[in-house]
Amino acid sequence: MITVGRERFRVRLRPRRGPRYEYDYDWLTVPNKGGYGFGGSGPFEHGDDDHKAQIRDFLADIDPSTGYLREV
Repeated sequence: MITVGRERFRVRLRPRRGPRYEYDYDWLTVPNKGGYGFGGSGPFEHGDDDHKAQIRDFLADIDPSTGYLREV
């Protein structure tokens, strides 16, 4: 579990494909029904600071009035 601001995420390592690490980020405090989250990958295993940076980037694209990605 990782908390960024007031938002909580469960971070799970997915089975690897080759030398890359793959993660699922489940948004536990999502403001809308049905759940939401995102995935990420990299050539190395992430530490907490790396996960927090991924989550901050994701949250920066969220419309706070809807809880969904902003319309482009």
